[in-house]
Amino acid sequence: MCKKIAILIPCYNESKTIEKVIKDFRKVLPEADIYVYDNNSTDGTDEIAKKCEAIVRYEYRQGKGNVIRTMFREIDADCYLMIDGDDTYPAENAKEMCNIILEGKADMVIGDRLSSTYFVENKRLFHNFGNRIVRFFINKIFKNNIKDIMTGYRAFSYEFVKSFPVLSKGFEIETEMTIHAVDKNFKLVEIPVTYRDRPEGSFSKLNTYADGIKVLKTIGVLFAEYKPIVFFNIIAMIFLIISFILGVPPFVEYFKTGLVLRFPSLITSGICLIISLLLSTLGIILQVIAKKHKQLYELYLNTLKNKNTYK
Repeated sequence: MCKKIAILIPCYNESKTIEKVIKDFRKVLPEADIYVYDNNSTDGTDEIAKKCEAIVRYEYRQGKGNVIRTMFREIDADCYLMIDGDDTYPAENAKEMCNIILEGKADMVIGDRLSSTYFVENKRLFHNFGNRIVRFFINKIFKNNIKDIMTGYRAFSYEFVKSFPVLSKGFEIETEMTIHAVDKNFKLVEIPVTYRDRPEGSFSKLNTYADGIKVLKTIGVLFAEYKPIVFFNIIAMIFLIISFILGVPPFVEYFKTGLVLRFPSLITSGICLIISLLLSTLGIILQVIAKKHKQLYELYLNTLKNKNTYK
């Protein structure tokens, strides 16, 4: 049976590069269907894509996360290859990435830019710094060693795509899908890919500071959702330490003099101790809920396994 490959290209004002991207990937994967999802472009990106005989669809809610949510819902395939429309990713790795998915060796293949030319080609200093920070936090929190967290060059299995709950609206989507894959124990494979900076006249839509804050916020939220006992115990420990710092001196004074001279400190210490206990209890309760959710998720994956419901 012939396997279906879908190439997914989310686009917002990529008229300078979209034609080359479509032609490059069609050359290496002529059997694939190429989908260009236009996200309110004003430069004629969609018309250029139509002339290149790509399947053009529209997502009117602004943001890359919104586009990917619609893509994943609407398109059925055995293998999905996601790329950006800015011509920064090489087409020569596409065949290998898709074969890994089709052979069942991975649920997600990550095109790793950071191990090759990214830090040389990317001229935006804070983008490089941000990638290192995000990689550090996610690998420490989720105990992994993924080299490129935020790459837009990925291949996915049918099971991953149809079971991934897209919550992000913007560029934090790559961080979300990476954390989701790690937490749900999907098989991940990384392939080093060369990265080239955008050609002259093409501009990044990523806001270094605003989108960077969103990414860090996403990491914090997903940390609390996926590992609540660790997250809340860290905060509980902070309140416990504050409680001891404020509470020990009044107790020492009491045993020395028989008097309590620092009532405000003692009261604040007691409040912090109660907060610490409540947070620790909350973490335990949420951890039980998270574990139950994982169990239900695994059962749901069983219904998707090898299920080709599309035509």
